[in-house]
Amino acid sequence: MRQLAFLPATWNLAETTRTIEVAKACREEFDIAFASYGGPFERLVEKERFPLTKLEPRLTPEDIDHMYKIDQGEERGAFFSLEETRQRVMNEIAFLTELRPLAATTGFNITLTISSRAAKVPLVWLTQSTWDMQAMMDQGLGSYMDDLARPGMNLLPEFVLKWITRLAFGYFGREILRPLNAVAREHRVKELADLRSLWEGDYNLLAEPPDFSGLTNVPETYHYIGPLIANLTESVPEAVFELANQDTPLVYFAMGSSGRPALIKAILEGFNGQPFNVVSPMKSKTESLDVRVPPNVLMTDWLPGLEVSRLADISVIHGGIGTVMTAALAGNPVVGVGMMYEQEFNIDCLVRKGFAERIRRPKVNADAINAAIRTLLTDERAKEKARQYGRHLDVWLNLKDQKVREVFRSLDRES
Repeated sequence: MRQLAFLPATWNLAETTRTIEVAKACREEFDIAFASYGGPFERLVEKERFPLTKLEPRLTPEDIDHMYKIDQGEERGAFFSLEETRQRVMNEIAFLTELRPLAATTGFNITLTISSRAAKVPLVWLTQSTWDMQAMMDQGLGSYMDDLARPGMNLLPEFVLKWITRLAFGYFGREILRPLNAVAREHRVKELADLRSLWEGDYNLLAEPPDFSGLTNVPETYHYIGPLIANLTESVPEAVFELANQDTPLVYFAMGSSGRPALIKAILEGFNGQPFNVVSPMKSKTESLDVRVPPNVLMTDWLPGLEVSRLADISVIHGGIGTVMTAALAGNPVVGVGMMYEQEFNIDCLVRKGFAERIRRPKVNADAINAAIRTLLTDERAKEKARQYGRHLDVWLNLKDQKVREVFRSLDRES
C-alpha cells in the first residue's frame, strides 16, 4: 500500500485529534506513519498504535507556552527561531526523503510547509474556511479582532477597526514568516507571501460542511469533508449522567487546550449560585490555579466531548473548529468566547445561524457569561435552530471518512 505521513503539532489537542481521525479513515487503504516533536498529546498517537518517529528538537513546556502566546496574539514574533526552524526543516526533509510518502499531512506544523516542498512531497493541510481571514472580512463574514474591543477603540467606526485588524494580521504574519522564508530561500523553495500561504497545501481538507462560514469561491484545492470530532476512548463518568438526569439545566463548559487559564478560573468561580449545573473537563488545566470550584460544578479530566455535549442543555466554549462542530452536532445553543482570531470568526458563524451568542474577550466576565446562558436556556427558537443544524451536521459526520478517502485516492491517481 502507498504510504501517508502525518506530522501534527502534538502540543495542541484539537490539532492532534483531527489528524488522528483522518489517519484512521485512511488506515485500511494506506500505510500510516506519524512524526512529531512531542507535547502532551503525542501520547494519543501512540495510543492508536500508529508508527511514530520522535523528531528533534523536542518541545519543552516553555516552547509550548510561547507558541500559544504567539497563536493568540499575546506575544509578537515567530513560533520558532531561525536555528530551530532550520533544524526542524532539515529533520522533516530527512524523514520524508526516507519514507517517500504519497503525501504529508498536518493541521498546524508550520515548518512542514517548507520541508514538504523541499522534499517534493505533496502537502495536505487540515484547515477551515475561517482561516482565510481576509476573505472572511471582505465578504462581511468576519468582524474586527477582539483585542480592539476596548474602551476608546469602540468609538471608532467598524471599517476603521477592520482596517486596523488587517494591518495587525499583516504585521504578525511578517514576524511569523521571517524565519520560515529565510529557510525557504536556503532550500530554493518559493517564499510565503502571507499567513494564508503558510497554511495552504497542495490539497486542503476543510473540517466543516460547505455552508458553515458562508464563504464563497474557495479554491479548487479545497475539499469539504465535514466535522473532524475527537474520538477519545475515555468513558463518561457516572457523575455526569447523574447531573444530566436532574431537573436542573446542565451546562458543558470546555475551552480546549488553548483556553486562557485566568479566564477559565474567573468563569468557573462565577458559576457559583447559578440556576444550572456545570460539567467541565478542565480539571488538569486548572490544578495550578487555586480555583474555588462551586458546588454546582463538576470538574473532570478529558471527556468524550460529543457524548457529554448531547447530555447537556447548552455549551460554553472557545471557538476552536472541533469544539464548535462538537457543540453544533449536539444540537445545543452556544455561548462562545474566542481565544484567537479564527475562533472569533467560528463563533460568529453559529451566531448567524441563530443559536449562539459571542462575547468579545475583553468584555468577558462571569456576569456576561451567566446572563448569556440564562437567555439561551429560555430561547426556544435558538434551541430549535440548534437541533436543525445538528441534524444537518450529523449527515456530514457520517460522510467524513468517505470524503477523506476520496481526496487521498484522487491524489494517488494523480501521482
